[in-house]
Amino acid sequence: MAGGNFLHRVMSYVVNEVLVNSLANSVSPAFQRFAVRTSKRMQDISNMAAQKKQELAEQVKEFSKTFEGLPKSKELGAIGRA
Repeated sequence: MAGGNFLHRVMSYVVNEVLVNSLANSVSPAFQRFAVRTSKRMQDISNMAAQKKQELAEQVKEFSKTFEGLPKSKELGAIGRA
């Protein structure tokens, strides 16, 4: 079994190398444009996600500060009985 798995890995690697090298070496300018556009989009999405993560962290921090000043549940019960 292990020999078949190794052979599959080797064949997969060779096919991958041949395919990538043939596409990268001016055989397909359309593929190169696609790769550049896709890379740029992925970078843009990554940057947007990082920005949204930062914004959300700031909102959560502000939200927690808002609730720090509120009375606790025990204090609320005492206020209602007074």
